[in-house]
Amino acid sequence: MWLIAGLGNPGLKYYKNWHNMGFLAIDLLAEKTGITIGKSKFDGEYGKGRIEGEDVILLKPFTYMNNSGISVAAAAKFFKIPADHIIVMYDDIDIAKGKIRVRTKGSAGTHNGMKSIIEHLGTTEFPRVRIGTGPVPEHWDLIEYVLSNVPENERQMIFDSFETACEAAVDLIKGKYD
Repeated sequence: MWLIAGLGNPGLKYYKNWHNMGFLAIDLLAEKTGITIGKSKFDGEYGKGRIEGEDVILLKPFTYMNNSGISVAAAAKFFKIPADHIIVMYDDIDIAKGKIRVRTKGSAGTHNGMKSIIEHLGTTEFPRVRIGTGPVPEHWDLIEYVLSNVPENERQMIFDSFETACEAAVDLIKGKYD
């Protein structure tokens, strides 16, 4: 079984924020795979289904970004999913807008949601799909930027990158990355 968590913040206030790229990518993956996300548990919302013949849980933690690890670890523990079968999709300001980077393990970098997941899982040995949202514009505070809405003129490019992010998550399940 696999757990794919998309990081973000709950509520319409945050829906189109840079920091909600994980939520939006998970929504697209759910749509593409026919998995309905709507069950409440693990301080989040989740759905169960199959991707490439594998059982999959899609999760949107509602703990707010900085406490994402609480939800991810609870779901992983409940379903007995090992860390190497947990895929986290999230925004990354250290990657150019519209680009995707896939890693099978690694540090949290500057991302507080990832710091929380690493802390609660007790390992860095899990795959991640990083969705580029950077760099932070000059004279912007980091928090102000990530909690701002994606400008209209950049939305299509960013939303197109979700297609690649979803493909990367499926490729991780298929074992295409080592």
